[in-house]
Amino acid sequence: MPGLYFDELRVGQRFEHPISRTVTEADNLIFSALTHNPALLHLDEEYCRTQTEYGQRLVNSCFTLGLMVGISVGDTTLGTAVANLGWDEVRFPRPVFVGDTLRIETEVVELRDSRSRPDQGIVTFLHQAFNQRGELVAHCRRSGLQRKRPAP
Repeated sequence: MPGLYFDELRVGQRFEHPISRTVTEADNLIFSALTHNPALLHLDEEYCRTQTEYGQRLVNSCFTLGLMVGISVGDTTLGTAVANLGWDEVRFPRPVFVGDTLRIETEVVELRDSRSRPDQGIVTFLHQAFNQRGELVAHCRRSGLQRKRPAP
């Protein structure tokens, strides 16, 4: 499904993305290795079992952020985004563990025309990730430059 043009979005519009994803051990290990993150919290099961309050490895939060935004793309910005302008208010209120299944919801929270690019606008999305128990595990505000529908 292609993304939406700026002028097809409205403040308050909500998306319950149909894709959900179970996080695997490989996801966590490969992502941590690719990003050179050697944190024991992500890689050392024994350390986490005996030395942390969680008793198990935590999924790398940058993976969670990327997955949360990535799942939203098909419904919102695929083929219509010009640029990602930034992520704000990134929060992880609960940990994500290997085996958790995440579902994502997105809301359009702000729209404004670009002052310098009349054929584009700036959209701000609120993305939220929930685990299989319905607990909020991540959220952020993402701003992007979005194409307006081309003139006929």
